Amino acid sequence: MKVVEIAFCGYPVTDMRRAKGFYEGILGLEPSRQYGEDPTLSVGYDLGANTLAISNMASKDWKPFTGGPSVALEVDDFAEAIEELRANQVPFYLEPVRTPVCQLAMVADPDGNSVTIHQHHPHT
Repeated sequence: MKVVEIAFCGYPVTDMRRAKGFYEGILGLEPSRQYGEDPTLSVGYDLGANTLAISNMASKDWKPFTGGPSVALEVDDFAEAIEELRANQVPFYLEPVRTPVCQLAMVADPDGNSVTIHQHHPHT
């Protein structure tokens, strides 16, 4: 087997309208494709060379999970992103932290999936 790229990162959601409100309304992502019809569908958001997909089409065994992996979304203004998340009362799993290479925080989507907000420090 030879893996050549990540095709997409997928998150299961239970309420598509609520999930789209978070991913599109709060995070500001633009949908690039949609499969299916409301209320059962998948929505893809192209981000650079990758795609983040949310879906409620999968089997009942694919469920949101608070302890699962987290997609890390690179933002251009970390402080502004944190302000917007707080203004929208998005729950934080990990409060903002600064490391030698980045700033990051982890929040919950409406189903409890982890989403990391991230910004690399500028290279000096």
